[in-house]
Amino acid sequence: MLTGGCYCRAIRYEIHATPFDTTLCHCATCRKISAAPAVAWFSVDRSGLRWILGQPKTFESSPRVVRSFCGNCGTPLTYSNADSPHVIDVSNCSLDDPGTVAPTSHTWSKERLHWDRATDDLPDYPEGE
Repeated sequence: MLTGGCYCRAIRYEIHATPFDTTLCHCATCRKISAAPAVAWFSVDRSGLRWILGQPKTFESSPRVVRSFCGNCGTPLTYSNADSPHVIDVSNCSLDDPGTVAPTSHTWSKERLHWDRATDDLPDYPEGE
């Protein structure tokens, strides 16, 4: 089981599913929403995610994409795409122990900031995997 939540602890979750598609996303939307050069995400089966305290706020960041965040502190929590209704992506750094789920690739690297150079040997995908 994985546990996590937002910075102010108003929202908490548990994950009872195996993470997959762990990535560092460099797309412009993730960067803007998180105010960071890249965002680490992992996917799980939606049925494996359970909110145990509070409910995140949601908004449609682009057509067919809904993101969630804490309405109090702003922590980005999830990403979901209507094209994959049974999958939800969780922001790695909202985990209590972000080191337990390491990224295995870089995605949307064609939008990577010119000064953000990968120093690892992870696969690099110009767009989504």
